[in-house]
Amino acid sequence: MEGTVKSFYSQSLGREMTYIRYGNKGKPFFAVPSQDGRYFDFANFGMVDTVADYIQQGKIQIFSFDTIDKETWSNEGGDPAARMALHEKWYHYVCDELYPAVMAESGYTGKAAITGCSMGAYHAANFFFRRPDLFDTVIALSGVYDPALLIHGYFDANMYMNSPVHSLRNMPADHPYMEMFRHSKIIICVGQGAWEDLMQIGTRELDEVLAQKGIPAWIDYWGYDVNHDWPWWRKQWRYFLERTME
Repeated sequence: MEGTVKSFYSQSLGREMTYIRYGNKGKPFFAVPSQDGRYFDFANFGMVDTVADYIQQGKIQIFSFDTIDKETWSNEGGDPAARMALHEKWYHYVCDELYPAVMAESGYTGKAAITGCSMGAYHAANFFFRRPDLFDTVIALSGVYDPALLIHGYFDANMYMNSPVHSLRNMPADHPYMEMFRHSKIIICVGQGAWEDLMQIGTRELDEVLAQKGIPAWIDYWGYDVNHDWPWWRKQWRYFLERTME
């Protein structure tokens, strides 16, 4: 399926940033690429074609956009404080610049949904749990939700803000976001096959925190044959979208 590519200059990042749109009607889904990914990856790995009927029927629109993971999470030789400060700027680009532009373009008046696989799942969950005023649905596939598992031996205020498990643990019971979470659709999935060990740890940690806080979520552990790879993510994405859009 062909998409429409657009870009604009981000004041947060001081550079041109690109995104692509598939469809022109329905609920907007922000699709975050996996680690080091580009805006075209979601389509190139078959995730758009997997749900093409939903797009063609006007049920959903997909907006996929560039990450800067190579400069932040993947930049293992870089200063961790600088890496996390830059990640926070990217977060503000998405929420403060991309989100309003996309929502105005989409014509949709409600909240958006967000999804991603692997590192994209972490990003999707992080955006959702930080901004349930913007997103009311998250489908996160094979993610790690504690950045301490990704950058070993370092933790600062920016990492805390971008760690769903840490921020949720300390969120007061009367915080207004709690009610938003309880009226949202939260889907967290992980396989138990090859290359999913760290993601199982991350998912179980988030599962525990959500249960402690009384936040309802669909945490789904797929079988021991389910690997950390695109063929399974395509199946999961279709499976959960069908049930989310019921």
